[in-house]
Amino acid sequence: MTQSLKKTEQIERRKNLQRSLWLESFTIAWNVLEGLIAIGAGIMANSVALVSFGVDSFVETTSAAVLFWRLRGELQAKELKHAEEVERKAGKIAGLLLLVLAAYIVIDAIRRLLGYGENAEGSGIGLVLTGVSLVVMPVLAWQKLKVAKALGSKALRADAYETITCIWLSVTTFIGLGLNAWLGWSWADPVAALLVVPLVVREGLEGLRGEECCNHCEDD
Repeated sequence: MTQSLKKTEQIERRKNLQRSLWLESFTIAWNVLEGLIAIGAGIMANSVALVSFGVDSFVETTSAAVLFWRLRGELQAKELKHAEEVERKAGKIAGLLLLVLAAYIVIDAIRRLLGYGENAEGSGIGLVLTGVSLVVMPVLAWQKLKVAKALGSKALRADAYETITCIWLSVTTFIGLGLNAWLGWSWADPVAALLVVPLVVREGLEGLRGEECCNHCEDD
């Protein structure tokens, strides 16, 4: 009876691992596509908010790629040597990149608000992209949280909260682009970019400290 129960649990865990790998694969593919489109559209529209949104997508890909590697290793019953060390290093690199991104946002946004450089133009592509992201990201985050609970994985839970952070980035970017497109408020773009700086800095500092998960992920 005990062996049968244990076997059932192992089968269920494998199913959840496979599901988590699919979710991380989708995250990587989505972030790469999202980043390319956002940066390209942001450059064309002179939008600091959209470019920043795109760069953050690529940074988030790093976390998803490392997590994918670890989960696949467990599914294939491989012994991953130095896995935690690799994860910490990847987190620190991502954290540093996020802090650099925050500095870029502050400098460029303030420069534009002071009247230096070209004003941001409306971006229909950016609006569609961030609008779609507002539909995709909540579903993805919810699925990750479900699987993370089933696996008891803090790393996957932390990744889910990173996806939730992306939702807020999508919200502020969408609002900034929308106000600029509909009302001609070019200042809304750099202001929207500045609003995401606290989130970006928080994630960056957590990465540099090598924290396994954000404060939301602490055990109850």
